[in-house]
Amino acid sequence: MNLDELINKLSEHIVNPIILLLLSLAFLVFIWGVFRYVAKGDDAAKRKEGGLAIIFGIIGMFIMFSAFGIMNLIGETVKSLGN
Repeated sequence: MNLDELINKLSEHIVNPIILLLLSLAFLVFIWGVFRYVAKGDDAAKRKEGGLAIIFGIIGMFIMFSAFGIMNLIGETVKSLGN
């Protein structure tokens, strides 16, 4: 097993599922924030909590998409160095 195969297997079986799980969690935080922001519109404190949840969800999704992109970049770089 060479380095390229090892990185591909680690990425496919460990890293990508973790990133997908965390991305799903960030999306749920975002949806929960939207729900709280809309449903509790008459309470300013609840609206603020919902707005913060929306922001944290967006930041979390951005981080997970970035991590996915970085992992793909590393994998492609190692693959091109191996050839």
